Amino acid sequence: MEVFHCDVPSDKKLPDFDGPNESKAEAPEGLEACRQVIGAWAMGAEPLTYPEEAGAPIGGSDYSRYVMLEIHYNNPDHKQGVIDSSGIKFYVTKNLRKYDAGTLEIGLEYTDKMALPPGLPIWNLIGYCVSECTKVSLPDDGIKVFASQLHTHLTGRKTYTRHYRNGIELPNLNRDNHYSPHYQEIRRLQKPVTVLPGDVLVHVCVDRTSNLENVTLGGFSISDEMCVNYMHYYPRTALEVCKSSVTTQSLYGFFKFMNVYNRQDTSPDIGISDNYKSIDWSPLNVQLLQTYYDTAPLSMQCNRSDGARFPGVEWEGMPVPTVELPRAPDERPCLL
Repeated sequence: MEVFHCDVPSDKKLPDFDGPNESKAEAPEGLEACRQVIGAWAMGAEPLTYPEEAGAPIGGSDYSRYVMLEIHYNNPDHKQGVIDSSGIKFYVTKNLRKYDAGTLEIGLEYTDKMALPPGLPIWNLIGYCVSECTKVSLPDDGIKVFASQLHTHLTGRKTYTRHYRNGIELPNLNRDNHYSPHYQEIRRLQKPVTVLPGDVLVHVCVDRTSNLENVTLGGFSISDEMCVNYMHYYPRTALEVCKSSVTTQSLYGFFKFMNVYNRQDTSPDIGISDNYKSIDWSPLNVQLLQTYYDTAPLSMQCNRSDGARFPGVEWEGMPVPTVELPRAPDERPCLL
């Protein structure tokens, strides 16, 4: 469940809209400005309390009063007549805090360009926020991340965010080694983590598909998969999304390779989902997909709150970030 602020002039009126997510394309004109996350919740999350020095800006004479509430339901049996009273409550003060806080979404783009082969005890999904994006979007002193909400769907077993600066790995920004989609806490970090211009954030989801017979694709449904981290930080910037996917061109190159050299029923004439579903996920084909993901050029979503990418950089075809000095795993002593 997400609440988006509509970033329009305060005197502009927006039309009402109530409809399913897939009908956004038919939504009234003007609602495309409703992209700035000001509140989010998932199963298991407790309320988020901001630090004393920061708060989410809401209201004021030049602030649009329009918001959009988006809720993802799971009703596989299509039960009728179910009434929902869910919502999000904001506690506000007229006393402004020192910093305006924002929400930054990192990880993998919501798209079927990512896939999880069936029958695997471990499969990693990895999304990138590259240095080129943080360079053009963050202030010189960087931002301080004070809370984090890790999010995957039903195949997720472990998830964490790695943090790199000048090729050197710093401590994980957040980690959950025992992830449950039914307990998705918004975790206040013990200490705020500084992210500077040029830093790289790599979000990893460790998934299990042992009980599945068919390929799982990225998407919005609970039976699809996601891999993201909603980071709460200050001071607020124009950066709203820093997520990646493989380029469509390179993905169809992979499908062509599978057809020509491995006799799979992939084709340039069918969609991405159908191509993935046409592959026999033998151990060899699983390894070929893993190798492709490890090396494929990236399509970066380095987006402002209005949905537009930051200008001045070619965001299509970016290389996977390299690491010169990985960090040794932190010791986790057992308490007797």
